[in-house]
Amino acid sequence: MNAHTFGVLFLGGVGLAVVVWVLHKLGRALASIAEALAAAAVVFIALWWLLKGLGWIVKEIVTHPRTALTVLAVAAWLHWWGWLSLLLTTSTVAAVLGVWRLIDLVSFDQWAGRVLRTWWQKWAIYVPKLPGWLHACGLSVKDDTIPVDLTVTLVGRKKISRDRQQPGVRLPKVKHVKSGPSWDEVRVELVPGQKPEDYDEAARALASARKVARCQVREVAPNVVSIDFQRRDLLAHPIPCPELDEGAVDLRRVWAGRTEYGQDWRIPLHGSGSHTLTAGASGAGKNSVMWCPLVAIAPAIRDGLVRVSGIDPKGMELAYGRGIFHRYAVTPKDAVALLDDLVAAMDARKGEFAGRVRTVPVTRENPLELLEFDEIGALTKYCDRKTREAIVEKVALLTTQGRALGFTVRGYVQEPTKETVPVRELFPRRICLRVTAKSHVGMVLGDQAYERGAWANRIEESAAGVGYVWGEGLREPLRVRAGWVPDETVKALETYVSNPNVVVLPERPAAEGEVAA
Repeated sequence: MNAHTFGVLFLGGVGLAVVVWVLHKLGRALASIAEALAAAAVVFIALWWLLKGLGWIVKEIVTHPRTALTVLAVAAWLHWWGWLSLLLTTSTVAAVLGVWRLIDLVSFDQWAGRVLRTWWQKWAIYVPKLPGWLHACGLSVKDDTIPVDLTVTLVGRKKISRDRQQPGVRLPKVKHVKSGPSWDEVRVELVPGQKPEDYDEAARALASARKVARCQVREVAPNVVSIDFQRRDLLAHPIPCPELDEGAVDLRRVWAGRTEYGQDWRIPLHGSGSHTLTAGASGAGKNSVMWCPLVAIAPAIRDGLVRVSGIDPKGMELAYGRGIFHRYAVTPKDAVALLDDLVAAMDARKGEFAGRVRTVPVTRENPLELLEFDEIGALTKYCDRKTREAIVEKVALLTTQGRALGFTVRGYVQEPTKETVPVRELFPRRICLRVTAKSHVGMVLGDQAYERGAWANRIEESAAGVGYVWGEGLREPLRVRAGWVPDETVKALETYVSNPNVVVLPERPAAEGEVAA
């Protein structure tokens, strides 16, 4: 080994040692940095999860305050006093609630039962099960798979591989649950791509999934719908009409029966939405819809604030309480005369109040003229053309011009086709009782009424007076039952409001079962 080779090796060794020393120092520095970064990452992740956990707890307390506070209270109780005291306290509270329910069911349900039932229905049924029902009924949105094609050239051949993402399913979210005596209202938030009409079409499928008789969908916000499930039927039994009394009468909110939500069903006889068309098969309960409001406004009829006229082509139903009618007609000719008299009175009132008021106030001098037109189809289809056209024309005048002048028409029909009732669109409020065909529901209540839950063709024959209402002020069909009016009440009403100045068009001897004026 010469001096040159030795020098090269020496310098190489020194350089290598320097490099090793630098790498050692650099490695220690990088290790220190890595340790610091790892420690910072651990701290950051821990803080992140801690903040996320706190945010989740706050969110749960805000969105589900009762449940969250109950869980926190139970946890605190277990921590401070143990499970035995919690068990004894819970048993005592349950016993008190049970006794309360036995003593006064109404107040119990109002103050405690409703809250407990809502909590149970929400967490035991709707939150865990409703998403599955919605998915099974086609009310979920699946993210479409987006394929990505990659072409790779290998030895003159083309190999095509496809990268496919797993599709995801987005389900509506349960926002709120409210459980009433007979209905559960479940509000869900729609996912992008859905519309409320999708839920209308799936109403029957949802009812089957929940194993209940009825399900109705209501739109409560632009992207929120309420899915209402009927657990039990509050309209299963007849509802008695109110007794005759001397109470004040509000002609804009007249008691007519009960709704499927257990509330009073009130209808307007004066003002907006007062013209009403009721359709139903024979025995469906049209008489209840007719007589119950008349019983409710008996003081106003007796005092001359309401003047009732009746057209009774069968000469049977209205004749049983004929004494309450200021005008009364049976034959087509008499009906035309009665309608002419009403139109003339309307024109006279128009000339008196035109330009002075927008709505004529109801007084004894200008009473509400209420026309009860039974079996309207018998005179708008099954009589000669000239009489039929005259009747249709007069009814159209009363329904289009009479509201502000104090004239109200209430018609009743069995066959609700356009040929039978050509003026049916002029009745802003319509009631559909039991009908014989599904198509009749749309004829009475309008398009999409059946899809929105108005299943009038499925009403049992024993449920007389049960039907669906849809019209002014009602966004969804409302299931109702009119108050049942027995024959004795009709006679009592006749006696109560009897007026010696009854005008009969024309005069004729009283038929069997009628009371002469």
